[in-house]
This record gives sequence, C-alpha cells and structure tokens, in this order.
Amino acid sequence: QRAAKRRGYDLSAQRAQQVSAADFNRYDLILAMDKSNLRDLKALQPAGAKAELDLFLRRYAAVKDEVPDPYYDGEQGFEEVLDLVERACDLLVIELKGRL
Repeated sequence: QRAAKRRGYDLSAQRAQQVSAADFNRYDLILAMDKSNLRDLKALQPAGAKAELDLFLRRYAAVKDEVPDPYYDGEQGFEEVLDLVERACDLLVIELKGRL
C-alpha cells in the first residue's frame, strides 16, 4: 500500500470479492490479472453468459500478459505493477468511453 499511497491511491477500503455466477450476466467485461484466474473464471462462466473474459494486461498492454506478483521484488515490484496497471487503466477508460 505504500507504493500506491505515494501515487495518491488510498487502498485501505479495497477488499477482494468472490465472482458469482450472476456476475457473468451483470457485467459486460470481466478482467483477470493472471492466467490462473482467467482459467477459473472460464470454468465458472455459465453457458450463454454475456460477459467477455480476458486478461487485463493482454487486452490493454503489450509488455506482459499477466500482472506479476509484486511481493517477490520488494518496492520495485510494487512500482512495476503500478506502472503496468496505470497504463492499462488509461486504455481501459478509452475503450469504455467508446462504448458509451
């Protein structure tokens, strides 16, 4: 959270949540951070559900397919993940604006 805080992000209220079967019809797009999570999502997705599934970075960044686990690289790992995610989020916003 220190790296995020230095960039002005307050993650203190952020909590992970389980994906439910209803989410696949509630959302148009569900993005996974790594291939393992994408496989799990595909296994949970009901037949005929509307949600498109993809890897977040594969869709929005050309550098890597997966968001790396920052814990193994110390502060630099967290900075790298923030760089990747910020760039990808910029492109996600452009895509979503185009859908409006």
